[in-house]
Amino acid sequence: MDEPAKRAAFEPTPELIRPVPGPAPTRRPLTTSLGAVLVVLRVLAGFAWLGGLALLWPELTADVELDLTFDDPAAFTVALIVILAIGALVLVFELGVAWFVYRGANWARIVVMVVATLSVTGSAIEYFTGDQDIRLDTTLLTLALDILILLALSSRSARDYARRDRSRETRVPPKRSAS
Repeated sequence: MDEPAKRAAFEPTPELIRPVPGPAPTRRPLTTSLGAVLVVLRVLAGFAWLGGLALLWPELTADVELDLTFDDPAAFTVALIVILAIGALVLVFELGVAWFVYRGANWARIVVMVVATLSVTGSAIEYFTGDQDIRLDTTLLTLALDILILLALSSRSARDYARRDRSRETRVPPKRSAS
């Protein structure tokens, strides 16, 4: 059996960018598809979090005592709208990146893995400094999704598929209707 050699822990950047030599994978690996599905689930979890924030906003802002120069309760509503709009834009962008991961774009795979790494690292730092507990109703779901995304998209098959040489792929033209 001809098993591939183990990869080094660190690979030089030019090596990571260069297309993989040899025959291009013809089928999308399960790890790439699973990675894209996990990113979509992460986006859905993000929308659920934004919905929860919108529902709990009056309770969250009732305890906030700010020394503002204006006493306008509509300011908190504007702040909520801005937070929801920025959050929705980020999640829509992440959904677009999930599509590129599914299509096999290496840059999208790397972007998703960097974001997931930062998310996992941030959660770990917050946990170890005592600022946040990892519980089912707070960060456990998103943390688990980020770890699964890292595992799926860092696999050899996902890497090879994303780095394949597309110049050798043959495109099958769409069939034309007889009418």
